[in-house]
Amino acid sequence: MKNEQNGLGQDDADRPQVIPDFIPGEEENVLVNDHYPESKTVYRKKEKERSDNIKESIIYWQKSDNISRSLSTTKHTLKEVVGLGESFDMVIRDMAFGGKSTFLFFINGFARTEVMQEILKRLTYLTPEDLTTGALRSFFELYIPHIQVEKTDKLSDAINKALTGMSVLFIDGEQTAVLMDTRSYPIRSPEEPSLERVVRGARDGFTETLVTNVTLVRRRLRDPGLKFEVMSVGRRTRTDVCIAYVDDIVDKTQVDSVREKIKEVNIDGIPLADKQLEEAIVHRGWNPYPLVRYSERPDVVASHLLEGRVVVFVDTSPSVMILPTTFFDLCQHAEENRQTPFMGTYLRWVRFFGILASLFLLPLWLLIVVHPEYKPAMLAFLGPEKTAKIPLIAQFLIVEFGVDLMRMAAVHTPTPLASAMGLIAAILIGDIAVETGFFVNEVVLYMAVAAIGMFATPSYELGLANRIIRLALLLAVAIFGAPGFIVGVTAFIVLLTMRRSYNASYLWPFIPFNAKAMAAVLVRVPVMTSKQRPSFNRTRDNTRMPKK
Repeated sequence: MKNEQNGLGQDDADRPQVIPDFIPGEEENVLVNDHYPESKTVYRKKEKERSDNIKESIIYWQKSDNISRSLSTTKHTLKEVVGLGESFDMVIRDMAFGGKSTFLFFINGFARTEVMQEILKRLTYLTPEDLTTGALRSFFELYIPHIQVEKTDKLSDAINKALTGMSVLFIDGEQTAVLMDTRSYPIRSPEEPSLERVVRGARDGFTETLVTNVTLVRRRLRDPGLKFEVMSVGRRTRTDVCIAYVDDIVDKTQVDSVREKIKEVNIDGIPLADKQLEEAIVHRGWNPYPLVRYSERPDVVASHLLEGRVVVFVDTSPSVMILPTTFFDLCQHAEENRQTPFMGTYLRWVRFFGILASLFLLPLWLLIVVHPEYKPAMLAFLGPEKTAKIPLIAQFLIVEFGVDLMRMAAVHTPTPLASAMGLIAAILIGDIAVETGFFVNEVVLYMAVAAIGMFATPSYELGLANRIIRLALLLAVAIFGAPGFIVGVTAFIVLLTMRRSYNASYLWPFIPFNAKAMAAVLVRVPVMTSKQRPSFNRTRDNTRMPKK
């Protein structure tokens, strides 16, 4: 521990704790800000503090994590640990019930006013006679009309719960506080995800509130085996992370592995939610390909849970992680399962064609243009009729970076101006660049086809990774010709083969090859025909339908 701490014996821990630094008049006060003067001793002690979590800070200031019997000691500790009296949203309300001094500690932005008023109204009925058998029992069991109430004797636990939005009632002479769930989070209504739109199907999507997201999945999957385990990640952010799985389907070894890796994360926090958690537990290194699938659709998540996957929710994020995943999982979309098997298969093949075009169309065209001897007779019409002022490879690189620039500009452009920006990019920049001889028509055409294929890729992360591979193949063809293309494609396949998503092959069912599973990837199988879960997940129960 970073602080200098002096432990207390059991007898000392039971007594009211007095903090010497708070003795008034001991030294000349220092005006720390316009409102809160402090003694020089307190000021120096505050400057020496190096705590990076709440428990360490509490022990630093009051020598123990136990709740003090003295309300004044608790108030002083709260002042130094959480900025009580300095942060405007940290609120305490001093009250006396049945002749017993108490104070309520809460954050006003999370407080649900009507619930708190009802609780306080009931507490005003307490009389001194009601407290003769024990103040805590009367408060906790008899006079707090609320369902979600618990007790704690640790100040760090009380503060952590208050920071999540709960209200904490401290009672004079008691070393136990009452925690009441009176929180109300800011929340937006579930809306259809912009990246996973469907023509037919549900229009609700995840929000930034963990409880709402869990409820959306529970609504679709009313299985008693569905488990949601919650833990906190980050010494400072204390972000809620939830692991979801169906107990009698999932591989328990996989669940244990995910749980342990999350518990081992030891960083200040994950304010960027699921992406930072992914880097901490799964995606370490510089490989561009995603090892988890992100989804904002509750129906997609519910279907993956039934397949035996593990789902990780992170509070404040509208997307969830599904793992393990494969390259072919990332190429599938909910729309395929919302259509008939025939049309779903057709849509899947069109999407596969777009993904392949985004990867290999530009390098192949460049290869047959630079080396016409590789061009088949039937493709003799391919290739520019006249050369441009800029080499072909330079044209491709400029257009690639231009498309990326347009994509980033579209994200930051207000919606009413997005159409105008598209017209400027497509007509003014593209057409004038060709007319002035800087670019070849076919370069712009094939780059547009490749960009459409990238945007048709269901996984945004997979589309970006494919773009990097396309750039690498373009450079390999420009420098080494056909050998560069062959070596580049081989290295690409080897790269994907070596990837593991939680000890599962990334290219399954292609490598290792599984004919039945590969057929299910290429063809959208009818629901009643798919009687077993994918073996990739190592499920405990691999049957979708009961045996007759």
